[in-house]
Formats: sequence, C-alpha cells, structure tokens
Amino acid sequence: MIGRIVMFAFLLVFAAFLWYIDISYDHPYLEKGLSTLVALAGLYLVFKIIFEEIVAKQISEFKARYSFRKAVSIVYFVVVIITIIAIWIESPEALLVTYGLIAAGIAVALQDLFKNLAGGLLLLIFRLYKVGDRIEINQKCGDVIDIDILYTTLLEIKEWVDGDQATGRLVLIPNHFVLSGIVHNYTKDNDFIWDEVWVPVTYDSDWSKAASLAKKLVEKETDEVAKKAQRQIKEIQKRYYLSKRPVEPSVYMKMTDNWVSLYVRYVTNARERRVVNSRLSTLLLKKIEKTKGVKLASATVDIVGFPEIRMRKK
Repeated sequence: MIGRIVMFAFLLVFAAFLWYIDISYDHPYLEKGLSTLVALAGLYLVFKIIFEEIVAKQISEFKARYSFRKAVSIVYFVVVIITIIAIWIESPEALLVTYGLIAAGIAVALQDLFKNLAGGLLLLIFRLYKVGDRIEINQKCGDVIDIDILYTTLLEIKEWVDGDQATGRLVLIPNHFVLSGIVHNYTKDNDFIWDEVWVPVTYDSDWSKAASLAKKLVEKETDEVAKKAQRQIKEIQKRYYLSKRPVEPSVYMKMTDNWVSLYVRYVTNARERRVVNSRLSTLLLKKIEKTKGVKLASATVDIVGFPEIRMRKK
C-alpha cells in the first residue's frame, strides 16, 4: 500500500513539474505529456489503490480476492493503453495509419509477445485451466498459482522428486503454448484420477487369494473417494460424451518370468496419489505378511543343472 501511494505521489509531482514547464514554454507535446501523467495518476488511484488495495481487502475469501485483483489488473492495463493512444493521436485517419504501421512493425519484432497475449486472452475467455488446477503443459507439471496476460506460473511437481509432489521451483510457462501445445488438466471438472498399486506374488502362492484380499483392502480404503468420483462422473456426463466408467477397485493379473503380477486399479484424489499409493502399499505388505499361502516375489534365478566336469590325469 505504501509503495503504491509513493508511486501515485511521484506521478503527481512529475505532472506538476511538466505543468510548470508548460507555463513557461507552451509546447503541444508538453501539454500532451501533462495530460498523460494526470490521466495515469487518476487511473492509478482508481484501479491500483482504491480497487486493488481498499476494495479487494473487503473480500474475505482468498481465491475470490485473487481473481478480483487479477481482473482489475487486466482492465487497468487495457484502459491505460487506450488512454495514451487517445491523448497522443487526435486525427482518426492518423490513428488508422499509426495503428497499421505500429502493428506491422510490432507483429514482426514481438510476435512471441503477441502469441503470449493471445494465449492469455484465450485462457481468460475459455478457462482451459484456472488458478488452483494441476496441469501438465510443455512437458512441465505443476499446480497453477498465477495466470497473467503473458505467463502462467506453476509450482512444479515431479522432475527429480519420485512422485506427484512439489520440487519447490516456480516455473513460468509462456501462454502461447495453449495455442499450439497440449494441455493436460488433472483437476478440470473433477478431482480424481485412476492409479494402480503393483503386487508381485510367487508362482507357488495362492494368487487368487492374494487378488481377493488386495481388492477388499483397497475397496475399504478408497470407498469415500470412489463415491465422490461416481458423483462427479455423473456431472461430467451432462457436459461431455462419456461412457460409464467403473470407479470400484479392480484387479488385473499378468504372468512374468519371475512372478505373477497383480495390478490393483483404484481412484484417488489427484493431489494425494503418492500418499494413497504409499499407504495402500504399506497395508498390503502387512496384510500379505500375515496371510498363509501368499508370498511376495522378488527377482530369482533357478539353477536347473551344472555342466559335466571331467578331469584327466597326466
């Protein structure tokens, strides 16, 4: 707040300085410069101090306050540009010519900037993702913590961390990637994803028994999130063509050279995947250790015979 008041005071002081010079020299550019500074000071007072500081603080909910400030910031940027153009360009014909020349030069020199701007407007209008969503874009994964007109800021996950947890880095993604890239949204319209926990059991184990106990245990642990996922799927089906999807845990089996692989598929909250997977793995390990006839497998080598060795006497 203090910094913005200082900025507002600086604009007023600078405007007063130009006004004093304009009295002595009476130049049209000085008049336009004075008008620009007065207009900028007035807009800064209304948008940055009154709206973003005073009004925004009356909004108690954090996300609503953030969205309000972001909207005010975008409107302020647009109004400032329009105001400056209106002050400095008087003739409509000159305005059109100026627009054409500026557009032609800037389009070549700042094409990436305009791509980012177009991407930012696309995000603002179509809401491909919003603050709080977990997305993957341009091969970067993370939680969206800020969206401005040019860049999206992510709190990065994965990378060297073995799981869907934060690395601590902030990643700035240019908005133009939403125009030509692929956006994976983990939390748009629903909060869940499917995940699997892997259970290898030996061939001499009762694999049917192992599959049954694994399914029952996972069903018990994910019952609440499965019910919530079912409700969300029904809501999604109202908006998209989506066939029925089972949300109850299921077990799939695969035979390998060393063991029988059991894959237990279940739904979980998108932000709790690693935590839930770890908890289920721990519970399954404890359960299998106490179950007769079921053994966890590890890589083994079966020796079926040795080559015949002959020794000769000389």
